[in-house]
Amino acid sequence: MKILIVDDDKEIVELLSIYVKNEGYEPIQAYSGKEAITKLVTNPDIALMILDIMMPNMSGMDVVKEVRKDSQIPIIIVSAKTADMDKIQGLITGADDYVTKPFNPLEVMARVKSLLRRSQNEVTNTEPDVLEGGPLTIKKDSHEVTTLTGKQIQLTALEFGILYLLASHPNRVFSADEIFERVWQQESIVSAKTVMVHVSHLRDKIEEATDGEKVIETVWGVGYKVEA
Repeated sequence: MKILIVDDDKEIVELLSIYVKNEGYEPIQAYSGKEAITKLVTNPDIALMILDIMMPNMSGMDVVKEVRKDSQIPIIIVSAKTADMDKIQGLITGADDYVTKPFNPLEVMARVKSLLRRSQNEVTNTEPDVLEGGPLTIKKDSHEVTTLTGKQIQLTALEFGILYLLASHPNRVFSADEIFERVWQQESIVSAKTVMVHVSHLRDKIEEATDGEKVIETVWGVGYKVEA
């Protein structure tokens, strides 16, 4: 399985490549945003991208925007920008996770494995294959979400995971911590804003495809739910 590592700091690329190899993955290296796009085109089987933001000529944010035009591969931003608004902007743009520098490579790899598990649809066999969530049909095995009119909604692995979790437990309210731990498959660490951004992005996609249908409800001070 190939992991694309993008950073203009070659030492960081080499460090992460060592850890990627140790986990049994194949690192693909790029040192600029433009080179990252080229590597994605020439290696269509890349499973995940680890991406710096601050790079010359083409920033990491621009890379995310370009990739999201036709791909939903998991993207982890690794950046020296530590402000909450930078993190939120990265997630809104289309990244799945955000790690600040300096980072622990083991933490980055834990997030890599979590996202890959989610993107490969590793869910328990007790969950139904097809769900009907309001105006949506949600198919577990193919990760497809369609409207009643047959329009398909393109979701990232994490967005699909959140929607499937809520729709498979109608009327149950999940806190941000619960959603993070179940969907990201990690212990909750300052998860509320991360979950909020992904839910917001998910809602926007659903409402755009369904002419404003509100599938996911906020229970203020508690969490989120999908009504039966």
